[in-house]
Amino acid sequence: MFARRFAQLSTRSIAARSRLMRGGHGEQQFNEPGGYLFDRKPGQKYEEEGWETIYIGGFTIAFALIGLGVYYKPDTRQEAERQMREEGDLLEYKRTDYRA
Repeated sequence: MFARRFAQLSTRSIAARSRLMRGGHGEQQFNEPGGYLFDRKPGQKYEEEGWETIYIGGFTIAFALIGLGVYYKPDTRQEAERQMREEGDLLEYKRTDYRA
């Protein structure tokens, strides 16, 4: 009984290992290279899709507005300095002569 069960288990593991080593279904798991980048032949004109112009224009306008907003943002440094003086914080660094 024990020998028969042991033989079944050992043959199952061999069969399972051989299936794993083959890689499964027998088909190739990747597409064969066709030789052209993005499946476009040399000299073939690129046709834009309708959403690409809107997408690129929207991002361009958004980056321009963000750049203008950062360039013209109000200078809050003076207000921060005033608040620090009121709280008693030091604005200048005082060097100490520390030697170990």
